[in-house]
Amino acid sequence: MTSRNWVKLFLTTLAIGGLTTAIVGFIVRWSEFQPYFTDLKIIDILSTTIWLIVMGFLFSVVSQMGFFAYLTVHRFGLGIFKSAWLWNGVQLILTVFVLIDFVYLRYVSFAKSGDSLLPYIGLALLILVISLAVAFFKMKQTNKGAFIPALFFMIVATIVEWVPVLRVNERSWLFLMMSALLACNAYQLLILHKLNARSEQERKKFTDNNPPKNKTSKKPSLKS
Repeated sequence: MTSRNWVKLFLTTLAIGGLTTAIVGFIVRWSEFQPYFTDLKIIDILSTTIWLIVMGFLFSVVSQMGFFAYLTVHRFGLGIFKSAWLWNGVQLILTVFVLIDFVYLRYVSFAKSGDSLLPYIGLALLILVISLAVAFFKMKQTNKGAFIPALFFMIVATIVEWVPVLRVNERSWLFLMMSALLACNAYQLLILHKLNARSEQERKKFTDNNPPKNKTSKKPSLKS
């Protein structure tokens, strides 16, 4: 990927994280922010919006770090297992284990006596459904072999990136970070192959417009 397209990916992902967090933040914490709109407290509305956007920027940076870390791990996995199918099988097994642990560990850590398991399963199902949709679109845009890596990244990477807030288990923060991570991860995953193709075209165009100069060396003539 060229530096120009990398900067574009960074800035657009940053914007998606900020915008998503701002929108979801006002929705999940509407009871807290509603008086600002009722009393037309413009300064409070602007300061809250800016604060949510900045938090979204931070979530976006976490997402981008996770994305490039996964690209590195993916290359290592292909090199170690020497087979895309075998590596995909490993990723699928890890995805199932992470989803099960996500439900079980949260229930054991935060559920009170008599609490139902359904809310914990419901959150995992929400992530699974969104991840399946993103993986399906990625497969349609590229090839069938991209489905499992995309599913693995959307589920495993999102949950790993989500850990700091999962430990706190505060409802509004859970949905704030989850929405930003899912949006940023999905965008990066679905745009990557397009940016790679564009970078390849830009390099080819640059090479065509700037052909290498053939340097011919002339032997010095001996004059008597």
